[in-house]
Amino acid sequence: MVALNALSILIIDDNPGSLELLSTALERPGLEILTASDPEVGLDLVFSRHPQIVLTDLVMPKLTGIEVLERVMEFDPSIDVILMTAHYSTESAVEAIRKGASDYLNKPVSISALRERIGGFVETARKRGRNAQLEDELAANAEFEGIIGNSSVMWEMFSRIRRIAPHYRTTLLTGQTGTGKDLVARALHRLSPVSQGRYVVLNCSAVVETLFESELFGHVRGSFTGANVDKAGLFEYAHGGTLFLDEIGDMPLSTQAKLLRVLQNQEVQRVGSLVAKKVDVRVIAATNHDLRLAVAEKRFREDLFYRLSMVEITLPPLADRKEDLPLLERHFVTKFASQFHKEIRGLTHRARGVLASHTWPGNVRELENVIGHACMMVMGDTVDVGDLPPYLHGSHGNGTHGSVELLHAMPSMSSHNYAPLDAAHPASLSDAPAEFHNALDEQERTIIQKAMQTAGGNQSQAARLLRIGRDALRYKLKKHGIAG
Repeated sequence: MVALNALSILIIDDNPGSLELLSTALERPGLEILTASDPEVGLDLVFSRHPQIVLTDLVMPKLTGIEVLERVMEFDPSIDVILMTAHYSTESAVEAIRKGASDYLNKPVSISALRERIGGFVETARKRGRNAQLEDELAANAEFEGIIGNSSVMWEMFSRIRRIAPHYRTTLLTGQTGTGKDLVARALHRLSPVSQGRYVVLNCSAVVETLFESELFGHVRGSFTGANVDKAGLFEYAHGGTLFLDEIGDMPLSTQAKLLRVLQNQEVQRVGSLVAKKVDVRVIAATNHDLRLAVAEKRFREDLFYRLSMVEITLPPLADRKEDLPLLERHFVTKFASQFHKEIRGLTHRARGVLASHTWPGNVRELENVIGHACMMVMGDTVDVGDLPPYLHGSHGNGTHGSVELLHAMPSMSSHNYAPLDAAHPASLSDAPAEFHNALDEQERTIIQKAMQTAGGNQSQAARLLRIGRDALRYKLKKHGIAG
């Protein structure tokens, strides 16, 4: 994620005299002054240089100040836009403020008053930059063994993991789907005395009932049809390490009884063998089911439940730690920006507002997939509402704009195209980069072609629709072999 370092202000005015006067009056140390007498050139500077403040005249040829304001707000609503006009009216002032203008000034502008107002916006931008740096520092200090969180419930969980890791023989992890049970299991293993041993995963919901015993305990040749060779089970394979049994609530009752004996005796007996073998394995079980209810309904053995839950860790849902959303958003934007080879600064305030209002039934895994989708679809350097999966922004009509409508016209990749990123679903975005890069290229080519068609071949207009600079558009036209 790109940090806010140098501050810059862009002045757009078709009057060269006003442009020179304003740029001279606003000069100050640490502030870069950008100027444009053509509003289209000014918008290119917005897309390529990303100024924190835009000061624009209202009445100009080609584009009005209101149109410039709309384009800037589409690109990044966090940019402060100030409009100036010699034709002040209450109606135009209200329209400008409603569309996102930070201020509306009447010409001739008092230089002292302008300096004071711009000084306030500059100081706000500096504070925003310092906040961004503090968020970066906070993010660096809010990671525990690959788990992101700074809320009180997460620090309590981190403390519990530290206390449990050196001593556990069996541990039960409970929590909703997508809360990160696999991450907690890996953290327990890494902090345990057997961290140098194997970390072995079995997804209990993905194993055919008749093969459970063979998978866990192994078998000898000839013990059943198809057993052509001796096979070690996962307990033997994990000897000296950790076995993670994900979704243990889906384990058959018959296998639960044999698992209990292994946990009690620390020895396994292969299917068809008369000889038991000693094993030294730490077992972490995880479930999103209510095992106490399963015990009451006779779907889970009570003795096994108490054996596993001697030490229990409950993972909080994302809805209970929404203060961690900004940290998680920054983490996933950084991850996917690197994976997709894009420069992405972060999310607009509008996009963050949409994410903050969502209930997150899929928890952190859902958020990861949402950010992955957005980073794949974004054409500029800032994720906006229209880049999010449609199911999130479909009810947020105030977030739509020209470029969003263009994206809606394109075939999109909804969030369910992504494989969940946990042990139960080992296929993830990082497992198949070529597939996703090809999909990204295809989507980008289609969107650029649609933009050029919509703009009637006008590169400047197409670039504004896509919220990228003309140079970036020319590069992409050449990259995809699209006639410009």
